[in-house]
Amino acid sequence: MAHNGFDKDEVVTVLNKILETELAGVVRYTHYALMVVGYGRIPIVGWMRAQATESLQHANEAGELITLLDAHPSLGIGPLLETHRHDIGDILRESLDHEMLALSAYNTLLDLVSGHHVLLEEYARRMIAQEEMHLGEVRKMLKKPGN
Repeated sequence: MAHNGFDKDEVVTVLNKILETELAGVVRYTHYALMVVGYGRIPIVGWMRAQATESLQHANEAGELITLLDAHPSLGIGPLLETHRHDIGDILRESLDHEMLALSAYNTLLDLVSGHHVLLEEYARRMIAQEEMHLGEVRKMLKKPGN
């Protein structure tokens, strides 16, 4: 259904994918925080729990936009992969994959609404910036000192 120059159904589908991906992030980061061991545990757990909280905020925001469009938010949750590898490097690489999935969905949303819906366009841009910052943080954490 066309809505202000964009396909509302397609936008809602992407917003629901974002909602499900962010909810999966809540579960992932909560699980990761529980699995971290070693000398750096305390700050890493704090960072993981902050990521879980932020993912929940992002999910709520996506859900609010879905209902703003008079549509129904999904009760689904994005894919959750348990690799049983809990080395911090493995966890961060899985986190990187998850953040890239979210970034892709936000970029798709921006493509759909750009020039048609200021609120959704600004939301997509803001979320893209945040996801790119997260990717940068994770990439920095994966670097070895001196590299």
